[in-house]
Amino acid sequence: MTRNTRLTLAMILVVILVVLGLMTLNRNTAPSAVSDTGEAVDPAVLVRDDSHRLSTAADGRVTLVEFLDFECESCAAAYPAIKEILATYQDRITFVVRYFPIPSHPNAELAARAAQAAANQDRFAEMYTLLFENQDAWGHQRTAQTETFVGYARTLGLDLDRFQRDLDDPATAARVARDRADGESAGVQGTPTFFLNGRQLTQVRTQGDLVAAIDAALAG
Repeated sequence: MTRNTRLTLAMILVVILVVLGLMTLNRNTAPSAVSDTGEAVDPAVLVRDDSHRLSTAADGRVTLVEFLDFECESCAAAYPAIKEILATYQDRITFVVRYFPIPSHPNAELAARAAQAAANQDRFAEMYTLLFENQDAWGHQRTAQTETFVGYARTLGLDLDRFQRDLDDPATAARVARDRADGESAGVQGTPTFFLNGRQLTQVRTQGDLVAAIDAALAG
């Protein structure tokens, strides 16, 4: 092998190493392909005409949807953050609650029916609050907590006969089941699961993360 040939091969090797180095650098510094939000979901699946809204934005720019289970401890842990977010943003965001009772929670489906029965008397928000703020008293009980939920209805001044009828009405159970079916269609696998403007928030771990995502959506 001549000296010129060796020099030529050495130069080719250097070029290859430089290119490989640049490729590695670009892989390490480029934004991750995994977004903070999942794939877009059909808005009609996430928010139905009869979905419960705890706040409504006049401009409709930012919609936050939570699929929740009233007996879920993680949902109860998130509740104070949601309460604070609602107080902070008020009518700047639309916040939608969807039922997603977990079968392993003995009173989750009944609690969702209680919330819906209260909603039939325009008191969903109040029952939502009572269920979460008293979860320690009724949650994870092996016996049906019907009397407890009737007691909450009494506290709210609801028509108790109508509440009991609605609680037992198959139409109420079907309403809860439709929410859960929508959640399954949207890819919900556990609770709480949040969607912001149609995309599942997959990297939210704290209240600060959720606030940052909302602020980014408002600024976008």
